[in-house]
Amino acid sequence: MKGGKLSKLDLAIVLAAGEGTRMKSSRAKVLHEIAGRSLLGHVLHALSPLQANEVRVVVGVAKDEVTNHLAQISPNAKTVFQEVRGGTGHATKLALEGFSVSSSRNGAVLVCAGDTPLLTGQTLLDLLAAHQSSGASATVLTAEMLDPSGYGRIIRDASNNLAQIVEEKDASQQQKQTLEINSGVYVFTAPDLIAALGKLTAHNAQKEEYLTDVIAILKSEGKLVSAFMTADYTEVFGVNDREQLATCGFLMNARICEALMKSGVTIVDPMSTWIDVTAEIEVDVHIEPGTAIKGSTKIGKSAVIGPRASLIDCQVGEAAKVFESHCQEAVIGSAAQVGPYTHLRSGTVLSDQVRVGSFVEIKNSNFGAGSKVPHLSYVGDATIGSETNIGAATVFVNYDGVDKHKTVIGNHVRIGSDSMLVAPVTIGDGAYTAAGSVITEDVPAGALGIARAKQSNILGWVLKKRKGTKSAEAAAKKEGQK
Repeated sequence: MKGGKLSKLDLAIVLAAGEGTRMKSSRAKVLHEIAGRSLLGHVLHALSPLQANEVRVVVGVAKDEVTNHLAQISPNAKTVFQEVRGGTGHATKLALEGFSVSSSRNGAVLVCAGDTPLLTGQTLLDLLAAHQSSGASATVLTAEMLDPSGYGRIIRDASNNLAQIVEEKDASQQQKQTLEINSGVYVFTAPDLIAALGKLTAHNAQKEEYLTDVIAILKSEGKLVSAFMTADYTEVFGVNDREQLATCGFLMNARICEALMKSGVTIVDPMSTWIDVTAEIEVDVHIEPGTAIKGSTKIGKSAVIGPRASLIDCQVGEAAKVFESHCQEAVIGSAAQVGPYTHLRSGTVLSDQVRVGSFVEIKNSNFGAGSKVPHLSYVGDATIGSETNIGAATVFVNYDGVDKHKTVIGNHVRIGSDSMLVAPVTIGDGAYTAAGSVITEDVPAGALGIARAKQSNILGWVLKKRKGTKSAEAAAKKEGQK
């Protein structure tokens, strides 16, 4: 309060009960994602710096789905069920049930929507500080929009103080020219909010209780109501349909890329590079166009990612290179090279300086340092030692139609091209397999494994069996030259 110590935020209320019909989705609107978090997750992340004593989320549509999601991302948040959607004022009333006014005489309650993913913690901190230092009963977060269509307008009096909030459908033509809009984010002094909510009515066309009416009630009682304008109007963008979801996703991605570039990451083309807010990227990483870095991916310094690479929940070591490849839940060691056209699946672990090349698929396999699988191969359920080379077109035959089986290959092994390794099988240190072999038994260390029929040539077969063909003509011509 003015002249006294600033108190903490006692309660944060997130309104997330809306139907979101314009999304045309079977999922709750607040569960749709941008940049690796749900819309609701972004809002809760923005609230975290305020360290509210309690967070309550009002849920309605897809109650169980939203509640389960909250249990994963914010287990301390309490859910409040709004069975019948009765407006924002009604939802706030429900959220305040059981809230102790006596212990919050000088405290504050923040109310915001669950579909504003671009809100930042800093803006909310500034809003709370402005509210508590002014001694206002309520403070509204506002913004100046280039196109304010669809938003309630902030009308100020001759002293530039907030006079009223007018919904667009009720605004005059002159009021509609106002660019300052209501964001739907408020901070209230707790007892004043509770008292005003008790005076709300649903005497309107929608038969709902509106939180904006609390502002009018407080003003009518002579209470101080202030407005705090954010410098970045995009922070208050809400999501009501897929187009707005894409717009917020684009803006969030631009924000992420800008912060990374300022921290020492090179992003050649931010417009074609998509990075989740949950990813961690170290200094001097170089990101080429067409790259997506998602989930909990961590990339070590000086790595080169892209062009056209996808990393989902991966770990990439220092100075590694990943290009033209798709990798998920894989570990890529320092100075390793992956690509082009490589698919790393869950459970893949590549040690330092491993090379995986074109048209190679790997899943649930460990490669020792310096090993290579350069071309056209499938590796599944295997452990491979260091400095081993897997020849082109090798297939690890790990599935017998019922169970998966493991292949173990030692250090400094040379697997010949077009080998079939039928698991379970072990290839010892320093062993070789001959090209074209189907290896069904263990190969001891230092041995050469050969598993193919002896070649035989049937002379004159084409001239006898393929008369009149181009092949027969070529063979006959060759015979005549002898």
